[in-house]
Amino acid sequence: MLQIDLAEALTLIAILAATGAIAGVISGLLGVGGGIVIVPVLFFVFIGLDIEEEVRMHVAVGTSLATIIFTGFISARAHWRKGSVDTALLKSWGPAVAFGVVAGTILGGNVAGEVLTLVFAAVAALVAVNMAFKPAEGAARSMPRTPLKEILGTIIGLFSVMMGIGGGTLSVPILSFFSYPIRLAVGTASAIGLIIAIPGTLGYAYFGWGMSDLPPLSVGYVNLAGLLAIVPLSMLTAPLGARIAHAIPPMALRYCFAAFLAITSIRMITSVL
Repeated sequence: MLQIDLAEALTLIAILAATGAIAGVISGLLGVGGGIVIVPVLFFVFIGLDIEEEVRMHVAVGTSLATIIFTGFISARAHWRKGSVDTALLKSWGPAVAFGVVAGTILGGNVAGEVLTLVFAAVAALVAVNMAFKPAEGAARSMPRTPLKEILGTIIGLFSVMMGIGGGTLSVPILSFFSYPIRLAVGTASAIGLIIAIPGTLGYAYFGWGMSDLPPLSVGYVNLAGLLAIVPLSMLTAPLGARIAHAIPPMALRYCFAAFLAITSIRMITSVL
């Protein structure tokens, strides 16, 4: 069984609590559910704790999804109050996103940890490049019709649940491409995160049930210690991120989004190499 002395335990709790505070701000600011920060931090914390490589990334992803249930709700509520959630899009896109989540959870729960790490890094890098270099103004585009619209929703659900993120990493750039205002895209993405996080968390708990070498206090691939250390501050700081999103210029918001994705991608790729 994993042994952690008191000093290490307190240090770990402090790191995870700080992660929660940062993740909450980013959740509200970018509509990404905070997973873009939580997954790599948990991943590297688990390396320091000598958690087995076979389960390390799975637990990081599953725990991140569990935190998004809470931070995503707070963030979505804050954006809802500011009128930045497209409920019509949620109703039409929700079933396709949910289907992608189910498929992605089955896939993610059964592939090697290195695969999840590379998926995370590759998708984050592609989206960072798109957001950083995409022209601020372009031809107006409307959302595609069936079945392309549903295909896009399925892709968002599938890759997001494999990465342990709330959906904003993919849905914000896609909605921006189809001429959605960035603040409306971010607000809607925060609500999409709930569609991803709830079934995703249950799925990772199920597929990790009975696995050996899991960290203490784990329910399948969901670590309750990490969840309890991260969630409180992330819930407190998510509304702050939403206020910042409505106070800064849209282009600054876009570059902020791209920078976080680029940094995360580089860190995850170097960990594999």
